[in-house]
Formats: sequence, C-alpha cells, structure tokens
Amino acid sequence: MTRFPLTWLYVPGDRPHVVAKALVAGADVVVVDLEDAVAPDRKEYARAATAELLTEPQPVPVHVRVNALDGAWADADLHALAGLPGLSGVRLPKVTAPGEVRQAAVATPVPLYALLESALGIEHAYAIATAHPALRGIALGEADLRADLGVRADAGLDWPRSRVIVAARAAGLAPPSQTVYPDIRDLDGLAASCAHGRALGFLGRAAIHPRQLPVIERAYLPTEAETEHAETVIKAASANEGAQALPDGRFIDAAVVAMARRTLSLAARS
Repeated sequence: MTRFPLTWLYVPGDRPHVVAKALVAGADVVVVDLEDAVAPDRKEYARAATAELLTEPQPVPVHVRVNALDGAWADADLHALAGLPGLSGVRLPKVTAPGEVRQAAVATPVPLYALLESALGIEHAYAIATAHPALRGIALGEADLRADLGVRADAGLDWPRSRVIVAARAAGLAPPSQTVYPDIRDLDGLAASCAHGRALGFLGRAAIHPRQLPVIERAYLPTEAETEHAETVIKAASANEGAQALPDGRFIDAAVVAMARRTLSLAARS
C-alpha cells in the first residue's frame, strides 16, 4: 500500500545542528528552509550548509524551501541544489502563476511543490497545479495569505483551503497538507485544528517543532472505529453475494469503497 506522508518538519537552513536533529525526529519529510526562517545576511551560509548536507542521501526524504522566485536569492538556491543526491523535493514559496513552476522545473530535476500564499495564487490554483509534470503537490502558506486577505477569524480561510484541495484533486495531485500551526505550546489547539483540516480534505500537516509531530499523526490516522468500518466496506464489496449495502443499511458504491481503501492505507502506518 502507498505510504502517505503525514508530517513535514520545517527547520532553518542556517542551523545545521537543528537540521541534524530533525532528520531523526520522526517526521515523514524534513523541509530545510532557506526562506522565511533565514535572515538576509545568513542566506548564503544557509544555502552552502544545505548543499553540503545534501551531497549524500539522507535517512528521510529532504525537501528544501527555496526563496521566492521573483527575489534575489532563488536562482542561486536552485543552482546550488541541482543534482544533489540527498534532495527529494523543492518547495516553491509565494507562487502566483504557472510560469513560475515551469521556470523552476527548468532549473532543477526534482519534484516540485508550490505554496500558494496570496489571493492571486489562490485564483490561479488549478493552473498552477497543472503547470508542469514535475509539480507533485500544492499547499497553502496561511500566514502570508491571512495578511494578504486581511482575514482575522480562522474560518475566513476555509474557502481558500477548499479551493486548493479541489484544485489538487482536479489536477490528479495528492491531497494538500495543512500549513504550520504557529503555537508550539498549544497542542490541544493543534489537534483541534488538524481535526478541522482533516474534515475539509487535507492530508497531514507541516510542523515547526518535533513535539507537534505525534499530535499531527494521531489526528490524521484513522480511528479504530473508522478502520473497522473500512474493513466492513471492503469485505461487503468483495463478497460474491452481490451485496450493495452494509448491515446497517448504508449503501456501498465505488466512492465508498475508494474511501475505505484509503482509510486502510493510512491505518497500515500505525
């Protein structure tokens, strides 16, 4: 069964000792950040340190979030990362148009992930999601998006969240992961936010501290009851009795079976 990544741990690229700890923290993917987490006067050091790390394969997939493509550092980031054996993906921040994805695809052969962080990016979500075969996923950058839209209440972001989820599905991409939850002390709030994101259709979440990882994983793994229900659906659908309904009367169709299979794929992680 496919193993879906559920946790994406961000770490600043100019702190190699923190990156080393992140690689064994239990995240499905480690994202080395060259953008927001690194001050301008540390950009060159972060780039060099990250390139040195990725000259060798790593114990978990490592992605790098480069600087914005319309800024001063992105070209150097992509050039330094090209062809490194330890690099599994590049995350492109503040993408607003499909041409930016195609520009990055020329510079690096690895899978790309676009972060939509503005109203314009949301409006172009499907065009971005289908911009190039190298693009493997899209996601939101909610801090910037919140500022761009002037949103104060969290519910104000539910429409762009759903827009990105629908665009990813329409483009044949994996379900987006949720953006980071900034308060690393509020684990109850993180769990509640993950439950809401899961209900919307997200799959997994980015984190900024290892203590957030088990909370995210628990929130996105199926419950025992969900797993049992999925097993019942698959068993009923596979029976040669022509059964099209469960004992409780709920109807089984192809969509229900597909959801059950996804649930069991996720349950297999635990």
